Amino acid sequence: MNFRTFAAGAAALALAGPAMAETTLRIQTAQNAGDFVMSRLQDIWVPKLEAMSGGELTVELLPTGAVVPHRETPKAVSAGIIDGQMTTANYFAGQDAAFALFGDLIAAYDSPDQGQTFCRNHKGREVLQQLYDNHFGAKLQVIGCGPYAREALVATDPIRTLADIKGKKIRAPEGLAAEVFGEVGATPVSLPFSEVYTSLETGLVDAADASALVNNEALGLHKIAKSPIYPGIHSQAVHSFSINKAKWDGLSEQHRTILEVWYNAAYDDIRRAADLEDRQTAADLASRDGFEIVDWSAQDRQAFRDAARIAWERAAEQSEDAAMVYEAQKDYLRLIGLLND
Repeated sequence: MNFRTFAAGAAALALAGPAMAETTLRIQTAQNAGDFVMSRLQDIWVPKLEAMSGGELTVELLPTGAVVPHRETPKAVSAGIIDGQMTTANYFAGQDAAFALFGDLIAAYDSPDQGQTFCRNHKGREVLQQLYDNHFGAKLQVIGCGPYAREALVATDPIRTLADIKGKKIRAPEGLAAEVFGEVGATPVSLPFSEVYTSLETGLVDAADASALVNNEALGLHKIAKSPIYPGIHSQAVHSFSINKAKWDGLSEQHRTILEVWYNAAYDDIRRAADLEDRQTAADLASRDGFEIVDWSAQDRQAFRDAARIAWERAAEQSEDAAMVYEAQKDYLRLIGLLND
């Protein structure tokens, strides 16, 4: 072999290296194709992951239900059918009440930043890892978790205080949310999300646990419900990113670090972008005739939190894992001054 032939072969191998080394993780998300979170991840953050890894690592983000139903993603990840999931633990509440307490501790937090801090800097990520290990055979690796938005409460008439909520019919999903609203004298009504508009329009309900302020506006709910509570008082779903444990173990330490930093940065960005969207929507709504943005006082928010605690404690009694999740959340809420005992 002459030098020129050798050099050409070496160059070809060098060029082939990055392509051969590239790892693509197929991740099923909890998002619909084209929605706010999915679009921002696809347009901004997937390219950043490729840049951060020098083209060696990327993700293929799949919309909810693309491969398996949304409640079956942990089993699919464990079996290697998909490489990972970006989802919310709420979906697995049927497995154990612990997932409901972790996925959305109704009325607990005042801001998504507090929820993200619980996951990253307190015990949240470790608690979720233990839940997955206990229920899905230690075959998933949690990379990160945290909420990115707090839902508003859309209402047809002003609910300006905790006392005003008594007797109101509120659309809420079954489970912890319904129990918390029941604790403060409201009447929870279980309806599919697709029926929120007509139920508000016909007076079947007075208010609805629906979505973030900007999403409720996009759905047209404010045409008939002109007194939303914003910032919201109840729901703040915790999203998380986890991948197949064997796949994780097969990644280099550099790629593991990149994935963790990438996910945390992406959801910081999404949280801030969603907050700006909500703030702009609130300003637009406040300028409309006959519209009132309701913002509960700190005292009413605390009173709602104290009432919600009764429902949290009932849920915590349902299993050892539920008790574990609740104790971790309770410790953190005390630490940041949201629980007084």
